[in-house]
Amino acid sequence: MAPQSRQIDAPVPSKDAAGKLYIVGTPIGNLEDITFRAIRTLKEADLIACEDTRRTQKLLNHYSIRTRTISYHGHNELTRAPELIIELEQGSHICLVSDAGMPVISDPGYRLVKLAIRHSIPVVPIPGASAFVAALAAAGLPVDKFRFLGFLPPKKGARQKALEEVKNSSKTLVFYEAPHRALETLGDVRKILGDPPVVVAREVTKLYEEFLRGSASEVLERLKKKPVKGEITVLVGLHALAEDNGPQGGTIREDLERLMKEQGIDERAALKLVARARRIPKSEAYRQWQSEKSPGR
Repeated sequence: MAPQSRQIDAPVPSKDAAGKLYIVGTPIGNLEDITFRAIRTLKEADLIACEDTRRTQKLLNHYSIRTRTISYHGHNELTRAPELIIELEQGSHICLVSDAGMPVISDPGYRLVKLAIRHSIPVVPIPGASAFVAALAAAGLPVDKFRFLGFLPPKKGARQKALEEVKNSSKTLVFYEAPHRALETLGDVRKILGDPPVVVAREVTKLYEEFLRGSASEVLERLKKKPVKGEITVLVGLHALAEDNGPQGGTIREDLERLMKEQGIDERAALKLVARARRIPKSEAYRQWQSEKSPGR
């Protein structure tokens, strides 16, 4: 008689071997934005380290996941990370999740990942939703080259300095911002970067998802008309600015006049855009502009 075929279950990981650290992406809003692999991994893990256990529990309840949770956030990671490493070395499989999106990306987790690698513990990424990637895809700005800045400094002086450091970039800038600082930050973008194309992506994947597109000054005026709420991703099209404001008239004076007319900006702002598009210092653009002026102008 031929032997009966039977299904062979995957072996249960031995507690004698080191466990694995799983970096699990979770939804950024819509609870359906999670992979089958992420759900299975969360169910099979021995422990889930959460930025906020209460918030993660809502997701776990939605998918009937009963794995034990523990807090892991910016205020306790210095002591919690070594504790989790001990459990991993004893064979536990641990998932790291943030409140939303991919852990470690502008969220706690770097210390734990680095420590796990130092202790030769496998670190396994389980890809998932990411707010800045979703915003980039729908923004309508050039994305062949972009620069992710995380959160800009909260203080005005430091924030303006950070923008000064990237103002000559030809890449699309992407960063997160708190709603109560959105107006001030866009004002700094307008001041430091001229009036580039801007997209403010608010509440991506959530019920009140919104994309505000236009120049920095246009988007700023629209945001002033209503309370700014929710999770915000800001995208600044410096690459698009260089394309749209590039030399067209042949002289700096002609480009300057064109930009002032098309964008309704003053000479100072227009000169900054022309200098950036021509990739020359503003002082040099000003010198050439002065030399191009007719004596009677």
